[in-house]
Amino acid sequence: MTTRYYTASSIDGFIATPQHSLDWLLHQDVDPDGPMGYNAFIQGVGAIAMGASTFDWVIDNAGTWDYTQPAWVFTHRERIAPEGADVRFTSAEATTVHAEMSAAAGGEDLWIVGGGDLAGQFADAGLLDEVWVQYAPVTLGAGAPLFPREYDLELIDVARNRAFVCARYAVGGPREPQG
Repeated sequence: MTTRYYTASSIDGFIATPQHSLDWLLHQDVDPDGPMGYNAFIQGVGAIAMGASTFDWVIDNAGTWDYTQPAWVFTHRERIAPEGADVRFTSAEATTVHAEMSAAAGGEDLWIVGGGDLAGQFADAGLLDEVWVQYAPVTLGAGAPLFPREYDLELIDVARNRAFVCARYAVGGPREPQG
């Protein structure tokens, strides 16, 4: 079982605009069945975690809850799960939720959907194994950062998926201060 942060990013390192919009992403040319595409990725996922902003965006914009895996949503406010969905709202630490996700995933991988700070919390606890980034050909100038931590990553794989540059990294650990 591997814990992965799989996301799309602008080439200047943002996963959403300052208004939490993903409109910049939705019209991009990508093949979900192509290299490092979503369809193959999601096949091996047994449980997911996301932050409240990601959950709210899915509920407000996607029109449907397409996840069949159990989902943990990190929040401090009351929220309502989509009908029939296995959604668990939590304010617990990443270590606690990771253990719960691992037990529920049946040996399959764990997906940290977003945002970047949530992925960073899992990394800070030593629980994030990989970062998969699909870089879209767009700049945003500001917004929610891809991964707001100073970490060393090791490039494992790279591919082109239509307009996207896709990269897969192993998480090394926090960057050591230089000099």
